[in-house]
Amino acid sequence: MARMHARRRGTSGSVRPYRKDTPEWSNTDVQEIEKTIVDLRKNGMSSAEIGLTLRDKYGVPDVKLATGKRVSEILKEKGLESEIPEDLRNLMIKALGMRKHLSENKKDLHNKRQLQLTESKVRRLVRYYTGTGRLPKGWVYKPETAEILLSR
Repeated sequence: MARMHARRRGTSGSVRPYRKDTPEWSNTDVQEIEKTIVDLRKNGMSSAEIGLTLRDKYGVPDVKLATGKRVSEILKEKGLESEIPEDLRNLMIKALGMRKHLSENKKDLHNKRQLQLTESKVRRLVRYYTGTGRLPKGWVYKPETAEILLSR
């Protein structure tokens, strides 16, 4: 499959081994895993960071295999889901960093182009999330208000 904004193909990446059940050495206590997820979320971690922490510190190679649910599903059940989806939030943070860089370096044309591409991805994701109901119908990305949205 081709890249989104380039006319070339992507490089292949590694794939996790296919498993139907958890390894015998892994931590499989569902209540303990869910409690850890909630604690990590209250400490301000995103769902991706929670997954990495569970893998590295708590011996849970795959949360979905251990609990039957994804990290985001567990957070949604507990009422700790963020207002803005994580992938959209990360793109907005990236765009804000580029805008800050452009305010200091006005002649950086490569960064200006990359900012256009990143904000295009943001708008595409907003359209997807408003269509699926994850964001309200009238939600629009505005660079001026993005910093306020992300601070919450």
